[in-house]
Amino acid sequence: MAARRKRRARRRRGRFGFLYKLFSLFLILAAIVTGCIVFFRANHIVVSGESRYSEEEIIAATGIEEGQNLFQLDKFSIIRQMRSQLPYLDDISITRKLPDTLVITVTDSQPVAALEYNGEWWLLDSGCSLLERGDASLAQGRAVLLGLTPLSPSVGTRLAVDAAEEDKLTALLALLAAMEERGMTSHITDFIDLTSEGEIRLGYDGTLTVAIPLYSGDFALQALRLEGALAELQEQNGTVAGTLTLPSEGTRAWLTAQRWMPEGLPESTGTAQSGTEGESGTEDASGAQATPTPEPSPQVTPTQPQQAQG
Repeated sequence: MAARRKRRARRRRGRFGFLYKLFSLFLILAAIVTGCIVFFRANHIVVSGESRYSEEEIIAATGIEEGQNLFQLDKFSIIRQMRSQLPYLDDISITRKLPDTLVITVTDSQPVAALEYNGEWWLLDSGCSLLERGDASLAQGRAVLLGLTPLSPSVGTRLAVDAAEEDKLTALLALLAAMEERGMTSHITDFIDLTSEGEIRLGYDGTLTVAIPLYSGDFALQALRLEGALAELQEQNGTVAGTLTLPSEGTRAWLTAQRWMPEGLPESTGTAQSGTEGESGTEDASGAQATPTPEPSPQVTPTQPQQAQG
């Protein structure tokens, strides 16, 4: 009988012991949370990275006020707000440096192309975000994007198009992302042409037109093929000029001496118009000046890893 009472007493002590530990843990967590709310305040905001915007502009765009609690800040909402107010910002990271400092690290987007719509010009980066709106001077010296019509464009948003052009925009985004990954977007010049139903054609280094299958499915591979073909041709000839056509399958690329150029590039871009006086040629389905019968062209086999061969 006595042994039974002892066992009951031990069970009661065990239950109370567990509840005591649980209550103690709750008190500790509450103390930690209270300490975070009371003590960790944003008394210092530090901006790092190179940007066209000043430190004051970047801090103002966050909407953060001195003394706000570091752990109650919604970083994702702050980043969205910063991008809407400062559209050239690309990468943004916000980190807490306890006890009282917030560190904001930024990187700017770089314009890749200009797009004309209803008499206004828009600058776009490689993610097709609209960076700036202005007059024709924005297009000076930049690649002109042809073949897409924006829907309700607004600075700080991504380019939107009609459903009929959505596949082209998706392909362009994939191609630009692949080229940016390899550090190639800064070489895009003159134009990015999406008027064809089968190819993306773009100017490269001011002397070359590159034709890439619109529905290649693997633009990372196409960027690799382009890089390999250019390296081989530059080693052979130095400056590469003409039209370089990449394949949808296989590893061969073809270079023709005649450079394809779209018709009607705005004069404000400083880009030469297609063809030369006295040349004859035919128009393709896009309405652009097609290449006259080309001279025999070299075939290029880009160097690429074995697993990347199509």
